[in-house]
Amino acid sequence: MTIDSPQAAFVTRTQCPLCHKEIIMNWERDEIPYFGDVMYITACCDCSFRFTDTMILSQKEPVRYELVIEGPEDLYAKVVRSTSGTIKVPELGIVVEPGSISESYITNIEGVLDRILGVVISATKWVSDEPEKYERGLQLQEMIHEAVDGKRKLTVIIEDPLGNSAIVSEKAVSCKLTPEQARMLKTGMIVFDAESSEIEIDGYNEHTIGN
Repeated sequence: MTIDSPQAAFVTRTQCPLCHKEIIMNWERDEIPYFGDVMYITACCDCSFRFTDTMILSQKEPVRYELVIEGPEDLYAKVVRSTSGTIKVPELGIVVEPGSISESYITNIEGVLDRILGVVISATKWVSDEPEKYERGLQLQEMIHEAVDGKRKLTVIIEDPLGNSAIVSEKAVSCKLTPEQARMLKTGMIVFDAESSEIEIDGYNEHTIGN
């Protein structure tokens, strides 16, 4: 059965990539206001393997969404982040790239900032014996808190070479990525740009953040 089936939900069977036992994948169709049909895909195995993804059925071109956070109302903009989506916050020098088994999620802008804040807090603790990096970590935390309190503008960008991520807001600016731009998108680590944050997290895959 294909994802184009009109059924709202169905299951398929596949093999667990870790223990190779048979597992069931659940497919559930839904509609997101202002955006269109999506398909939620979930699977789990007794060996601890877990997989979730969100496919946007109405959008398949490589896409880029950008939203400038200017006030509290922007924090409620819905965010669909698929396993192939990269999130960027230029003012913080932060890039969140998907790991090899990263999970998708649907949240809002405040939820995205909360996830980033959690990683920044962890990174700051890791560099507590390096004064300059530690101070920069504290500054990043303060900047995120100010954005949530409506005291600072931040830009949230999502880029997805498979077109399965989005920011659902009338204020969001979207455009198609060129094939060259799509090829530049990587799957890998969460990185704090050295020039702006002076903190790097090596070997810290996105999927380790948790949901």
